[in-house]
Amino acid sequence: MSILKDLGVPAFKAGGMPVIDLQNYFLSIGGLAKEERLFSWQEILAIPKSRVNCRLTSVSGWSVRADWEGIRWIDFLKQILVDSMANHVRFTSVGGGYSTAVSLKDLDNPRVLLAYGVNGNPIEAEYGGPLRMVIPNLWGYKSCKWLGKIEFINQEEGGYWEDRGYTRSGMIEPGFTLDINTHTRRPIQGGEVTEF
Repeated sequence: MSILKDLGVPAFKAGGMPVIDLQNYFLSIGGLAKEERLFSWQEILAIPKSRVNCRLTSVSGWSVRADWEGIRWIDFLKQILVDSMANHVRFTSVGGGYSTAVSLKDLDNPRVLLAYGVNGNPIEAEYGGPLRMVIPNLWGYKSCKWLGKIEFINQEEGGYWEDRGYTRSGMIEPGFTLDINTHTRRPIQGGEVTEF
């Protein structure tokens, strides 16, 4: 059981939770990538692993700090060639039920991760496993769960929550959040939550 389940982190299943068989799982890379690629689960695990301590902060009013494990976005980019026309990335869940687009500039944060572990345990399906994005500098709806497809694009666009009224940028706004780790309500300044 991961820290997410232990702490009772809310589990959202927007777009539906797909059933994923790791034997048949592939992460698809396309769009303005110089070549389309498919990464099997074994190929993903073969890419050097990193551990990043950061917060996932939800627009619904909570935040959790954990040690996320997986592939840093900056390291993942070394596996593919991206066309210079690309300025955003569309992340889509397995089965296509959920998507969101993030600017390449926002993905430049060294703590952005393609995550498959948290605090030494695999990420459970209800929290986006086997593979999800963790983008600590943006609201959690930008951290696509059940990651199945990464497409490089040349424009900002909507997504599951953006088309329902959430901002396309996903920038964390000043206000208050419930720190799930300590069960206390804390002020946040906006941007990545690093103050606690």
